[in-house]
Amino acid sequence: MTIQATTSPSSTRVLDAMPLAGARRVLAVTARPGQESADLGGLLFAFRRAGASLSLLCLTRGENASGDGSTRLEAARPWEVQMAAAILGVRQVSVASYQDGHLHHYRTDDLAGRIKQAAAEYSADLILVIAPETGDIADAAVARAAIAAALQAGMPTVARTRAGVSGSWLLDLGTDAETARAIQKSAVAAHATQAEALPDLISQLDKLGPLESVRWLVSPGRVPVQRGTSPLGL
Repeated sequence: MTIQATTSPSSTRVLDAMPLAGARRVLAVTARPGQESADLGGLLFAFRRAGASLSLLCLTRGENASGDGSTRLEAARPWEVQMAAAILGVRQVSVASYQDGHLHHYRTDDLAGRIKQAAAEYSADLILVIAPETGDIADAAVARAAIAAALQAGMPTVARTRAGVSGSWLLDLGTDAETARAIQKSAVAAHATQAEALPDLISQLDKLGPLESVRWLVSPGRVPVQRGTSPLGL
């Protein structure tokens, strides 16, 4: 499957989708467990089907989530991430121990350093995050850190966003959309400690069609040229 772009009311920059298809090693970075499935699962599926190797850095252990009180979330949720990642085809997973619910209190340079470390470890050529305009302060902190890390490491960063956001474009999952959403729901279900939220999440995923909205946080054009070429070989 190829990653295809379609026109968006907010953007005519359809050709900007082309570098995504050239990404060979994608590092997804999330604020907490579960986002790799509920938020980024469709895009991770698309990258994997396009032949990319996937890795994941989750910056917290998700201990600030709701639970039934019988399980230590900081111990259980990293295992759930591992299971969800396996369903999504993510080959390498790291879970850091920044305090859940307080990412916005950490220095951007601190978070960026951890992201840059993971990017180097997994030889990433593209970073994937959730866009800061979601309204989640943790997502905004991750996005800021990803931008800083990407500019330092010399690689593009793309973010999943809402349809219609300025500068965004739509990616069409095509005939694989149904499969992508089914895999996404299976990955979400791997987060057993969050079972109470599962019906709502499944309902939200059922409403998604074949389209994913993305935008550049660091475009290939902003990446400093290193050793005569960019990470994507463009």
